[in-house]
Amino acid sequence: MTRQAKAQYRMRVQILDKGEPLGLPITVEGRLCWALRKLIEAGPSGCTPINHPGPRWSHYTWRLRGMGFAIETIHEKHGGPFPGTHARYVLHSDVSVLEDAKVAA
Repeated sequence: MTRQAKAQYRMRVQILDKGEPLGLPITVEGRLCWALRKLIEAGPSGCTPINHPGPRWSHYTWRLRGMGFAIETIHEKHGGPFPGTHARYVLHSDVSVLEDAKVAA
């Protein structure tokens, strides 16, 4: 029995500094692509694991920071039956999407 291949998400982006390219274009794939797309879509309001459920937001942002993206972590308090804090992630890098595709794995 063979395993069916899953579609893979891939995005090629360019980080900009005052409208000019900063370094080389970056290709982001899979869950990192998903997380970066959510951060771009959210804009200055940012993303939280509460509004955009993802199993490893902290890891995704850590990896994206390693690629050169400026992502801020804001700790926010929340109430409810399990009060505590959660993180809000805000992308501060100016990013130009060069290619955004869903490709066969």
